[in-house]
Amino acid sequence: MTQRVELATVMDRLAVDGLVTEYAVAVDDGDWATYRRLFTADGRADYRGAGGIEGDAGQVADWLAASLAPFAMRQHLIVNRRVRFEILEQDTGDTARVQADYVNPMRLADRDSGSTAPDLVCGGRYAFGLLRTQDGWRLREVVVEEKWRRLPERRAAPVLG
Repeated sequence: MTQRVELATVMDRLAVDGLVTEYAVAVDDGDWATYRRLFTADGRADYRGAGGIEGDAGQVADWLAASLAPFAMRQHLIVNRRVRFEILEQDTGDTARVQADYVNPMRLADRDSGSTAPDLVCGGRYAFGLLRTQDGWRLREVVVEEKWRRLPERRAAPVLG
């Protein structure tokens, strides 16, 4: 590999990583216009592995907006990113696959306990399919597989005796 090809690969990795980060921030901030713009025109997301829906980016953005509305705090962390570039129409590097783990603590908006602890924490794995477009890298596919979920422990009422 030449230095020019290596530099292009590094730049692509940074752009792909930036796109995955923008995805997480858009979900956490409830910025559904940005969420939609991160996808290709035919881009789809599949949240069935986390109890959700599958559909085009607009349908899924609408579902996420409704599903996440009860949570005032969302901090969507995407880690352990594994990036692999692939070939599309005989041109190396037009597509990428990213497999990454996530941890997602969320806090309900109507909690009046004074605590800042999350009410729900879940974790799992993403599979992202990306396409290089004239506008840069875009999501063609997002698949979510939730692996675990933790709800707050409910304390038993004290026994008065």
